[in-house]
Amino acid sequence: MNLVTSPHFCCQPNSGGVFFRAVCFFSQKRMAVYKDQIVSIITMAGRFLNHILSFFVFTLLDILDFILCYSYKIADFCVEAEWKPCYCSSSAKEEALITSSCSGDILVSEHGEYSNKKKIVRLSCSNKVLQLEEISDTLYTRPSFVSEVSKSTATATKIIQRRPTFTVNPTIVEMLQGKIKGRQQQTSTLPIPRWSECDCDTCTAWTCSSSKETLFVKADGAKDDDVKEDVLFIHGFISSSAFWTETIYPNMSEACKSKYRLLAVDLLGFGRSPKPIDSLYTLTDHLEMIEKSIMDAYKVKSFHIVAHSLGCILALALAVKYPDSVKSLTLLAPPYFPAPRGEQATQYMMRRVAPRRVWPPIAFGASVACWYEHIGRTLCLVICKNHRFWEFLTKLLIRNRMRTYLMEGFFQHTHNSAWHTLHNIICGTAAKMEEYLEELKNRSKCDVTIFHGEDDELIPVECSYNMQSKIPRAKVKVVQNKDHITIVVGRKEAFARELEGIWDNASG
Repeated sequence: MNLVTSPHFCCQPNSGGVFFRAVCFFSQKRMAVYKDQIVSIITMAGRFLNHILSFFVFTLLDILDFILCYSYKIADFCVEAEWKPCYCSSSAKEEALITSSCSGDILVSEHGEYSNKKKIVRLSCSNKVLQLEEISDTLYTRPSFVSEVSKSTATATKIIQRRPTFTVNPTIVEMLQGKIKGRQQQTSTLPIPRWSECDCDTCTAWTCSSSKETLFVKADGAKDDDVKEDVLFIHGFISSSAFWTETIYPNMSEACKSKYRLLAVDLLGFGRSPKPIDSLYTLTDHLEMIEKSIMDAYKVKSFHIVAHSLGCILALALAVKYPDSVKSLTLLAPPYFPAPRGEQATQYMMRRVAPRRVWPPIAFGASVACWYEHIGRTLCLVICKNHRFWEFLTKLLIRNRMRTYLMEGFFQHTHNSAWHTLHNIICGTAAKMEEYLEELKNRSKCDVTIFHGEDDELIPVECSYNMQSKIPRAKVKVVQNKDHITIVVGRKEAFARELEGIWDNASG
């Protein structure tokens, strides 16, 4: 037996003196080093395996999405007598000039004078104010195996420098032409869901005349003259107001509900809110509907905002637009990735949120949703269109032992709303985040509190610290053993108490 390294030998109080105890100590230190090296090697091997496996999996998905593109064109034509445009084929079409009046929206592609790069912008008329808003380039520029092969086999042409011109991205224009035509006709026909979308009463409830112009809002707490201040809750991507009403609302104290009016909203395209098939779900679209459905409808003047994930972007935009009205800003897992110098912010954001990796699973799901237009539509066809079956199956398996509000929120969206919101809000606003944070730092005096789950594998904790570096007064709280969802769902009562403290301090 090796007496030096034997645990029994080392534990004897008078077994070997100072020399042997020193040898035992260094032996244990060496074993710890070996253990760290083994863990490091296993970690590196795991990352390498993840990269290799991801390459093959996403190459197959690239090919599958290409096949589904033409499959859906055929299916759409057979069922609806026409096929809808998609973004993966727009680059192959010839672009042409177009003009329009303020009766609708016009999208143009701006060519740089010294570059062949393009940028899609939207020219819209909203509230009689002419606006120019950028559409995320990640909608129509997503590098893939199929696109790279197409580029490599194409005939090389000489790039001719020319003066800046405005041309149309055909895919988006085709969508808007139907929208403009519908406005001009001013028909009273209610929108009909596409064949690949659910047509149940819950999913189409918004089509009635009283609901199609405003978002669904769940109000609770103080009423009328008793309202001291309002609190706006904004959910994240592929979620609904139930994320708040089933977790925070029931755990608010009576004292809190006696002075604060709680307003949880279903964002445009999600939950029970309208899901227009001709919308591009841009930042302006979302903000205008929030303002119409909450600010105007409830006559909100002084308010607090609580937002999760994607909702944090909308919360920042509102805080910048209403600097004197917002009293506190509570953000959970804000997706803020400052782009390195020379990197395009939208593309960098897409790669960080959707890294084209099979592990962790939440990153794989985000990658599929962000990179594949037609696979995403297939998932909506299988899951969302048949959500009643999946809800029944889930309740049957769990025997109603737990609430299924998270699943219900996940089911209630369309592919069009999810696809455009993901790209135009999460990716498309990446370049605006610096401006928003600078405005919030200098113009607004509201309290800023940021919560982040330590185990969040989708939006890393570094995002919250990145935001704090731009707003020094912001307070960051990292919650141990919580992830992107359990940051709220896993600590309902504690978070409700924290929110009450934040609101009272900001109002006092």
